[in-house]
Amino acid sequence: MEKSVKLIECFDSFQGEGPDSGHAMIILRFKTCNRKCPWCDTAVKMRISMEAPYKLSDLQKRIKKSYSGLLITGGEPTVERHFDETVMLLNELTYPIANVESNGYKLYDLVMVVNKTKPVKFIYSPKIFNEQDLDDTLKTLESLSLFKNVYLKIVYENNPLMIEFLKILSTKYQGLQWDHRIWLMPEGVTRSDLIRNSEGVFDVCEKYKFNFSSRGHIIFGFV
Repeated sequence: MEKSVKLIECFDSFQGEGPDSGHAMIILRFKTCNRKCPWCDTAVKMRISMEAPYKLSDLQKRIKKSYSGLLITGGEPTVERHFDETVMLLNELTYPIANVESNGYKLYDLVMVVNKTKPVKFIYSPKIFNEQDLDDTLKTLESLSLFKNVYLKIVYENNPLMIEFLKILSTKYQGLQWDHRIWLMPEGVTRSDLIRNSEGVFDVCEKYKFNFSSRGHIIFGFV
C-alpha cells in the first residue's frame, strides 16, 4: 500500500518567520495540538478542517517540480498521532530544506530519530503562560541545547514571565550553546498589530542580542 499522511492543509507558499523567512515552502499542516493557546491563529482552522490523505509520491513530485522546501506545522507535529507521519515525511522525502515548527512537546524525540544528514531546521516555539510552562521550557532547552539544527522562535509578550525567560536565555544560553539561533517576533494577528508591536521587540532584540523576525505571512497576507 502506498504511503501517505493525513493533513488539513497542503499548499505552496513561503516561510513567514524565523531563520528561513522568505524561502519558498510547501506548507504541510497537521490537525491536532496538545496546547490551547489563547492567541492561536490556526485554532479555528484546526477545529473545522477535515483531514485528507496525501501520498508521499505526490508530495515528492511537487517538491521536484517547484524545488520548494517543506514546512511541517500544525497543530503540533510531535503529538502521538502525527509523530510517525512527521518522521516519515522527513526521512523518506528528498527536499532542499525543511522546517518543523513545534511547541517542544516531543521535539527531543523527533530530533533523535530524524536522519542527521537531512537538511532540517527544528523550530522550537515555547508557549509560556505560567511558572510550570517556564520550568518545562528550560528543561526542554537543556535537552536540545547541543543540537545545532534546533532554533528558538518566540512570540514576545511584555510580561514578567517573558522577561525572566529572556534574561535566563541571555545569561545561560546566549553565546554558548544557542549562539545566534534565537528569534523574537511581535505579537498580533493583524498587520497593524504586528507593525505597532514590532518597535518594542526590536528594542528587546537589541538589548539581548537576539534576532528579530517579522511575521511576513500575516503582514503581507501570503498565507
